[in-house]
Amino acid sequence: MHAPSAPSTTAPGAAELFQLLRDGRPRTRAELAAVTGLARSTVAARVESLMAIGLVAPAGDAVSTGGRPPSQFALNPAARLVIAVDLGAQHGDVGIADLNGRILSRHREAMNIGGGPEHVLSWVLATVHDLLATMGRGTQDLVGLGMGVPGPVEHETGRPSNPPIMPGWDGFDIPGWFSDRLPVPVFVDNDVNIMALGEHRVAWPDIKDLMLVKVATGIGSGIISSGMLQRGGQGTAGDIGHIQVAHDRQVLCRCGSTGCLEAVAAGPAIAGQLRIEGEAAETGMDVVELARAGNTAAIQAVRQAGRALGEVLAICVNIVNPNVIAIGGAMAEAGEHLIAGVREVVYAKSMPLATRHLVIAQSKAGRDAGLIGAATLAAEHALSHTALESLL
Repeated sequence: MHAPSAPSTTAPGAAELFQLLRDGRPRTRAELAAVTGLARSTVAARVESLMAIGLVAPAGDAVSTGGRPPSQFALNPAARLVIAVDLGAQHGDVGIADLNGRILSRHREAMNIGGGPEHVLSWVLATVHDLLATMGRGTQDLVGLGMGVPGPVEHETGRPSNPPIMPGWDGFDIPGWFSDRLPVPVFVDNDVNIMALGEHRVAWPDIKDLMLVKVATGIGSGIISSGMLQRGGQGTAGDIGHIQVAHDRQVLCRCGSTGCLEAVAAGPAIAGQLRIEGEAAETGMDVVELARAGNTAAIQAVRQAGRALGEVLAICVNIVNPNVIAIGGAMAEAGEHLIAGVREVVYAKSMPLATRHLVIAQSKAGRDAGLIGAATLAAEHALSHTALESLL
């Protein structure tokens, strides 16, 4: 005679119910039953299963209409953690975030992406363990890792694809490298896509059409259209840095072409032009410091770079029709000079209807955009219907 089977610890459909609670707004069992059309007893069982794994927690009592006030429930963002990683050409930023994408702990330092994947990813892993130890949490609390890298990425596999400024990274299996070291799914994207997600979440959550343009060692953009990040067929949507621009010098770009926007308007290109003019500028940040100090040559060079960027963005405005263009990256820290150059050309060369309500402004998320976007990417996947069913 067989022993009776143990009752299921999860109510069917708990993953679907959870999607209603993801917005963080507390709801009662009665409200959930009204929205879903399910019986109160069924809703109660599903809420219990979500509470058992900590994703949902009591959130106080609702206002009583007579008798005992009903209990409310909401997402418990601290129940699990995600890792956020923002890698640039010259920096590494690692953070631990809750399920709302809020950064709880972080560490940033100078990091050369040219050091190769083994070196850089080993640093990321060690930093993650240090941050977790400081927080008193462990890898068992982790449910995902989101990462941005400064080059094109095949989104489905997480492998960089011919990245110009990432020697040794082409085709490297980033998720595979982590698979034996961290028990979480890994999601990799271009750093500007990640920044666009972060900027949208922090500064413009109600805007459906937005471009985030990063001007640093390279130039790229992340495009959000109808509220969704657009990656394109092969993940290269928004790669504006290698569009040719009208220029009096046929400057060779590191991609092999000449006259690319990046070759005339990115940080190293501006610094190179200033050196020709006798200014001490080795890097993009040197340019920023000179411009902030009121150096006339630096200000003029940054503004001219903004005009070159504006030439490309004017075309983008006519095609994509964003409501907001947010300018981020190191060169955006040069004050209004870069953005003034962009506005000067975009408003002159785009269709009037496309620019009627267009806002061109410095990124509000700033240096945090990439980290917040990486956390958002990981949390969205961790809380998806499929991932939650697995967790349950």
